[in-house]
Amino acid sequence: MLPTDVRNPDYFHKVVDCQWACPAHTPVPEYIRLISAGRHADAYMVNWRSNVFPGILGRTCDRPCEPACRRGRVEEEPVAICRLKRVAADNKGDIAARLPGPAVRKNGKRIALVGAGPASLTVARDLAPLGYDITLIDEGTKPGGMIRTQIPKFRLPEHIIDEETGYVLGLGVTAQFGKRVESLKALLDEGYDAIFIGSGAPRGRDLHIPGRTEAAANIHIGIEWLSSVSFGHITSIGRRVIVLGGGNTAMDCCRSARRLGGTDVKVVVRSGFDEMKASPWEKDDAQHEDIPILNFLVPKHFVHVGGKLTGMVFEKVHASYDHAGHRSLIPSGEPDVHLECDDVLVAVGQENSFPWIERDIGLNFDRWNMPVVDKTTFRSTHEKVFFGGDAAFGPKNIIWAVAHGHEAAISIDLACQGKPVAQRPSPEMFLSSQKMGIHEWSYDNDISNDLRYAVPHQDKQIALADIKTEVELGFNLKQAVAEAQRCLNCDVQTVFSAPACIECDACTDICPVDCITFTDNGPEDELRIRLNAPAANLAQELYVSDLLKTGKIMVKDEDVCLHCGLCAERCPTGAWDMQRFLLNTAQAGASCFK
Repeated sequence: MLPTDVRNPDYFHKVVDCQWACPAHTPVPEYIRLISAGRHADAYMVNWRSNVFPGILGRTCDRPCEPACRRGRVEEEPVAICRLKRVAADNKGDIAARLPGPAVRKNGKRIALVGAGPASLTVARDLAPLGYDITLIDEGTKPGGMIRTQIPKFRLPEHIIDEETGYVLGLGVTAQFGKRVESLKALLDEGYDAIFIGSGAPRGRDLHIPGRTEAAANIHIGIEWLSSVSFGHITSIGRRVIVLGGGNTAMDCCRSARRLGGTDVKVVVRSGFDEMKASPWEKDDAQHEDIPILNFLVPKHFVHVGGKLTGMVFEKVHASYDHAGHRSLIPSGEPDVHLECDDVLVAVGQENSFPWIERDIGLNFDRWNMPVVDKTTFRSTHEKVFFGGDAAFGPKNIIWAVAHGHEAAISIDLACQGKPVAQRPSPEMFLSSQKMGIHEWSYDNDISNDLRYAVPHQDKQIALADIKTEVELGFNLKQAVAEAQRCLNCDVQTVFSAPACIECDACTDICPVDCITFTDNGPEDELRIRLNAPAANLAQELYVSDLLKTGKIMVKDEDVCLHCGLCAERCPTGAWDMQRFLLNTAQAGASCFK
């Protein structure tokens, strides 16, 4: 194998599994250490640079970082990364002076943003300080998009949305609320240098089965119903409620229905429980609020009497898989299931709707009626039009919309400068030694044996009594520090210097997980199986040194390394060092290019 090039930002980035898994590549261990030190404002600003909405995401993120967390490899539960983000937001104090203000000088370029959701707000956050004249257009009365309209207030209080979207508007953004864009062609004719479309996936899928038309008065589309609840247009629901769907929207619907008068609320899903798209914690919260989830039931028809909904009939099915692993739902042959209800909430998916985009302006759509968008630049086939968030590739979640917004902002900035949008700027990478003495480091390298701490919740009876009462209370400061100590500091890297090594094997003797091996070189597949501990995770690269004096190499399995620093403490020559790796992904205005 060739020696590892640790100058390549991707190498150590992949070792920081949580940051690598985050679509916005937030430096997770960096802000967790700051929380441990009580530096909550600093931790907030680390988050704000990358994910823009720390307080919002600290409550609502789908947490792609947590399944990747290295802590989850040594015990069942990863670090509570998401909820620690909320700790930084809740305890940051006044950070207004640390935020950029409106640009003093404008650059003469005008950008229109359609939709005021997280993707558009991220574009605004990145471009406004660079001097762009930003116009944000949304049919709603406040910024936030689906953050404000579809996430219940018991999960995300409105004042958090107001605060963090307000930081973006405070950058000098011109907001046109209460305005609906009826024609993209007309918007282009207004002379904007670029248009970003972040209008989300605003239409919920319907369920066209017998009885749908006759019982329509009590059958509601989930995301539209949630919006009506959010704005106070709907304040009650029937006692018996069926929620159709297995995603997070269905969980929000059923929990909202419980708070609006539904005493008998059921979630009905076509698939099995483990196959549901809802996050595990969302399913847990629903069940904690006495909402049963009924699986493997396929809707057949609505039952109604004189136009009044009285129930639904479902067919019992089971899952069958072919040799390729593709699932089919097969009727079980059991009797149909009849469930009584007063209202049904349909949360079986969302889809995009672009009736306002003309099909003769050079913007191509695919066979699913989605715009053709480049997955790197987020540019459409029209050179001035860019997409992001759910509007680009269909429904995902907030953190993906933020990531799209950053990339689209880079493209818009490059396009407005007449540069190729495919030429992406490089990230910033820093490596700095953590030495403070022979056996002392500037970070806490003790490994906590604590299990994951549970986030405190509001008493169930109090929570169910008011739809605006926040259910999760967040960690207190003592709990936050204890949870933060569970982080394994995966960004503090073990960096090896072959010329300094005398091959005394002290590091291999002290390593608690046998991840260091001195051996002869060879092909990777063969090398992996003859290390002190076989390296089975092919997704994690091996750290391979230059040739040593004996002609051997040092090989370290990054997959199991605990970053404890014992190798560096034990090394008599300083061949090992613990170096803090910090990677900031590129954003608009970056001057460093590959």
